[in-house]
Amino acid sequence: MSSPEVTIEETRSYKSIFKATTLFGGVQLYQILINVIRSKFVAVLLGTAGMGIQGLLQSTLQFVQSISSLGLSGSAVRDVSEANGTGNTEKISRTVTTLRRLVWFTGLAGMIAVMALSPVLSKLTFGSYDYTVPFILLSCILLLDQLAAGQRVVLQGLRRLKDLARASATGATVGLIATVPIYYAFGIKGIVPTLILNSAITLAVTWLFSRKVSVPKAEMTAKETWQDGKLMVKMGIAMSVSGILVSGAAYVLRSFIMHTGGTGAVGLFQAGFTIINTYVGMVFTAIGTDYYPRLAEVNKDDKECRKIVSRQGEIATHILAPLLCFCVLLMPLIIKILYSDQFLDATPFILWCCPGMMFKLASWLIAFQFVAKAESKLFFFTEFTANASYLLLSILGYKLGGLLGLGIAFTVNYFFYTVLVYAIAAKRYGFVFSREFTFSFSLQLILVGGALVTILLMPAPLKYWVCALATVISCIYALYMLEGKIKIFEMIKERICHGQNG
Repeated sequence: MSSPEVTIEETRSYKSIFKATTLFGGVQLYQILINVIRSKFVAVLLGTAGMGIQGLLQSTLQFVQSISSLGLSGSAVRDVSEANGTGNTEKISRTVTTLRRLVWFTGLAGMIAVMALSPVLSKLTFGSYDYTVPFILLSCILLLDQLAAGQRVVLQGLRRLKDLARASATGATVGLIATVPIYYAFGIKGIVPTLILNSAITLAVTWLFSRKVSVPKAEMTAKETWQDGKLMVKMGIAMSVSGILVSGAAYVLRSFIMHTGGTGAVGLFQAGFTIINTYVGMVFTAIGTDYYPRLAEVNKDDKECRKIVSRQGEIATHILAPLLCFCVLLMPLIIKILYSDQFLDATPFILWCCPGMMFKLASWLIAFQFVAKAESKLFFFTEFTANASYLLLSILGYKLGGLLGLGIAFTVNYFFYTVLVYAIAAKRYGFVFSREFTFSFSLQLILVGGALVTILLMPAPLKYWVCALATVISCIYALYMLEGKIKIFEMIKERICHGQNG
C-alpha cells in the first residue's frame, strides 16, 4: 500500500493546517487544565455559596455582553482576513481602524448599559438590590473584554497564530497566579476585584502581543467608519443572535429535562454534554482558529474555498475519528476520571453522540463558508433551522428513550443539518467535497459507527477487543494518510531534534 501522492503546494497547505490545529489543540488543553485548577481553588476557598455568586455575576454579564458586543469577535475576523488576503496595506489599515473604533463603541455601550441597569440586574439575578454596587464596578469588564477581543481578532485575522496562542496561554497563566491569592485573602469579598483583574490581565497580555503587529492608523471620519463597518456589524448581529438561539434552546431543553426527569437527569445530561462538546469539541475550536481566517481570505473564489474546505476536512477527520473511537472504547473510565461512578448513566448519551460529532464536523466545514462570505441571512436561516430541529428532536428523543434518545437526536439532527447546508452550498457556490475527503470521512465514519455498534450489541469481553481493533485501524489509517500528506513522522523527528538542540 503506497502513500498518497500530493504536490509540493498541497503538502505545504496540509502542513500549515496540521501545525495550526495541533498548536491550538495544545492551547485548548492547557486552558482546560488552568480552568480545572482555578475551579478547584475557587471551590475550596469560596465554597458552594461563593461559586454560586461568582457564577451568577459572570452569567449575567455574559448575557449583556452577548447583546452589546454585536458579535464582532466572530464577524470581524472575516473582514480583517479578507483585507489581509488582498495584501493592500491601506485596506488592512482601514479595516483594523474600523474594528478598533467599533470595539470601543460597543464596549462602552455595554459598560454604560450595565451601570444603568445595575439595580434591575441585581434584583432579577439575586432577588434584592444588594449587588447593585458590585454590578456597577463590574461594568468595566464589558469594555475590557471587548477591547481584548478586538486585539485577538487582529492577531487571528492577520494570522499571527503563534502570537495568538502565546497570548491565550500567557493570559490564562497570569490570571490564575494573580487571582488565587485574592480569593485566599478576601474570600467571597474578593470575587468582584478578581473578575475585574482577570479581564484587565487578559487585555494587557493581548495588547502586548498585538502591538507587535505594525498596522498604521487610518484617518477616517465617523461616516467612513460606519460605511466600512456596516457589513461587519450586520454579520456580527447574525452571529450574536445565533449564539442567543443556542443559549435559548439549551435553556428550554434543560428545563424540559428538569421537569420530566428531575435534577439528577439534568446533571447527567450536563456532564455528558460537557464531555462531548467541551473536551471532544475542543478539536473544533482548535481547527476554527486558523480555518476561518484562511477561508475568509479567499471567500470570493469558490474554487479555492472548495480546496480549503476539503483539505481542512481531511486533517480534521484524521484527528477527530480516532479520538471518538477512543471515547467509545473507554467512556466509562473517562467518566470515572472526570466525574464519578454516579455519572455512568450518562454513557449511552455520549456514545450515541459520537457519530453525530462526525456529521457536526462535515456540516461545520461547509457552514463556515456562509460566515466567510458574509451571508448573514443564510447563516441565520441555517442556524435557526438547526437549533429548532435540535430542540424538537431532543424533546422527542428524551420522551421516547431518555438520555439514550437525546444522543440519537443529536446524531440525527447533525445528519440532516449536514444534508441541508451541503445542498445549499452546492446550489449557491457549486460546492462539492473532494474525493479524498469523501473517502477518508466515509471510512472513518464507518469505523466510529462500527465501534459504537460493537460496544452496544456484543457481549463482554469480546466487544472490547473488537472495539479496540476498530480504534487501532482508525489510528493506523489516520497516521498513514497524515504521513502521505505531511510526512508526520519526519515532522515529529524534526521537532524532537529541535527540542534537543534547543
